[in-house]
Parts: sequence; C-alpha cells; structure tokens
Amino acid sequence: MTTIDQHAAWLAKNVGRTDYLPLRPDDAVALSDAGVLVDKHKGTHLFRQGADSTACYIVRSGEVELYRSDAAAGRTVVGRLGPGSVVGDIAMFQDRPYLSSARAATRVTALELPKDDLIALLLARPVLAMRWMVNGLSQLESTQQRLIRLMNRSVPQQVAGILLDERDAYGEIALSQAALAELLGASRQSVNEALGELKSSGAIETGYRRIVVTDEEALRAACIG
Repeated sequence: MTTIDQHAAWLAKNVGRTDYLPLRPDDAVALSDAGVLVDKHKGTHLFRQGADSTACYIVRSGEVELYRSDAAAGRTVVGRLGPGSVVGDIAMFQDRPYLSSARAATRVTALELPKDDLIALLLARPVLAMRWMVNGLSQLESTQQRLIRLMNRSVPQQVAGILLDERDAYGEIALSQAALAELLGASRQSVNEALGELKSSGAIETGYRRIVVTDEEALRAACIG
C-alpha cells in the first residue's frame, strides 16, 4: 500500500461518523489527492486569527490548540483538537477571516485542503459532502456538551470534568496545568488547588507536566461535587 493509499484509508476510517455513512474508497482517495500533508513543529501555527481563510486542515496526528487574542483580555484558549478533527473550515466556508488562531500544541501532521479545491470536491461528491457535514456537527455537539457541563460548576468540578474528557486510553492527560487554566478561564492557582484536592482523594496522580487518572469513579463523583 502506497503512502497516499494509507492516508486515504486513514481518512475513510477517521473523518466523521463511520457508522453513519461509509466513505467509498474513491471518495477517500479524492479527498487525499485534493490536499497536501504538512508537518508543524510544536508552537508553530496552521493559521492565525484574522488572516484570510484560504484553507482548512484535517488533523492526522498531534494536538492543535485554538486560541483567540484580544487587546483587553489577552490570549484565551478556546479548545484543543486531536486526530480526525477538522480545523478552519467554518470561516473558510463563510468566506470570512479565521476567527481564532490554530497552534500546534505538539508536533502535528495535517492534511491542508485549499478552499477552491475542497469546495469543488464536495460539490461533486455528495457522500463525501454528507460525511463532512456530519463531522462538523459532531465537533459542534462535543463543544456544546462541554459548555453545558461547565455551566454553573465550581472550579474543582470543572477541572474534574475536563480531565475526564481529555484522558487517553491509559488515563493520561496531555494538558499542562497552565493549559487547563486557560481552557477553563480560571486562575492557575485555583486549578492547582483543584488538582491538589483530586490528588488527595485518590482520583489522580500528578508529576512534572503529567496528570494521570487513577480512580475514574472518584473523578466522576468530583464532577458532581
């Protein structure tokens, strides 16, 4: 299997709800051929807030941090997206500047899809267009669910909730304490105190740039308060 074939197979498996509408091999290959794989080192940008939205990206590997900058409020992290996520398409389809900046939180590999090429492809391939729409709605739903869970909750409850959301298969959370504070819009001190409480309860273990869930039930209980 060639590199292009491997990438097409990955797209068919990871973009959108595969149980909803299977992506035909020719659609996956066409999507792969429409873009170019780019590598971004940690700290570099896929795009910046306010720039012309000339392309969008499908994250193949790594984590992308979305943030907004404001003269009064400074820098505010609004989300983190991992493999299979689409970044920058909303502004692109609306023909507006990017609403936020997208920065590589780790080393990132992504498929860069130029605006004109992607639009022409989606118009020509309805199955691919439907999968793209379902993928976007799924990301939006996840964001809304997180906002609902965070509403009217204390900082310790919010921290517990985001740790449940962000843990991987091994219970590890790839977020620093500073990143947690930015995502929650809370002070770093309050987040550190919440992590200390969770550690004392046995729900998590912490170390240098490391958080691991050790008791999922205790962490879920902390979400409720």
